[in-house]
Amino acid sequence: MTQDTSLRGKVIAITGGARGIGLATATALHRKGARVAIGDIDAQAAEASASIAGLALAAKLDVADPVSFTAFLDETERTLGPVDVLINNAGIMPVGRLADEPDAVTRRILDINTYGVILGSKLAVQRMIPRGRGHIVNVSSLAAETYAPGLATYGASKWAVLGFTEAARVEHRGSGIEFSAVLPSFVNTELTSGTKGIKGIRNVEPEEIAAGIVSVIEHPRPVVRVSRLMGALIGAQKYVPRTISETVSRWLGAHDVFTDTVDAAARKAYEDRARGL
Repeated sequence: MTQDTSLRGKVIAITGGARGIGLATATALHRKGARVAIGDIDAQAAEASASIAGLALAAKLDVADPVSFTAFLDETERTLGPVDVLINNAGIMPVGRLADEPDAVTRRILDINTYGVILGSKLAVQRMIPRGRGHIVNVSSLAAETYAPGLATYGASKWAVLGFTEAARVEHRGSGIEFSAVLPSFVNTELTSGTKGIKGIRNVEPEEIAAGIVSVIEHPRPVVRVSRLMGALIGAQKYVPRTISETVSRWLGAHDVFTDTVDAAARKAYEDRARGL
């Protein structure tokens, strides 16, 4: 049986909280009575979002920098109290063929999506162990359980997050510290701008992912997939021959959704920011 955890008064820190899933989650948790701090590489956007949503704290955060991440957690604890929950949400999704991907972009994806999650988890758990309580929620992706052309490095980064979270969860069993992974499908945020999605399957909204994150904090469990339909479809791939699953994937349009059919103009603003240009 899972533990039912009230959110009122809980101190929750969220990375990548200025927009998208991070902001939707911060807003949902705030409405539940949690004391929420958001960190983001875009400090101005974080401060503006926190002001609009009524959040307790916003700060600049580079998740790939140990000094920056430590400072964010220090400021959160100094202002709000010991961190009860860390949500490692920050992530980027540049798309395109592997041969066209600059090495700097490869490293940036892995630094933010994977190293940032490992670093944040480590820094948070070091604070949580002496208290004997805490919860770390890592936002992975359903790309961690499947694969798609144009997302080779991104998929690798999210597979790593899922594997890391599962191992850390077992390692800390009995310590009072929970680890959970949340696996979103296609979400209507800037990450999917300029892409056409999967044929016949709607994109989910950031608020739906936020609801999944709230749920896993209130009722801790190892993995949550949003949406359930996409989670079930991807899970079913494990039980059919690879040739069949890949044929179905091509029929649904997944073979070129991040390559040939991308609207480069519609996606340019996001790609430039994600690539650090």
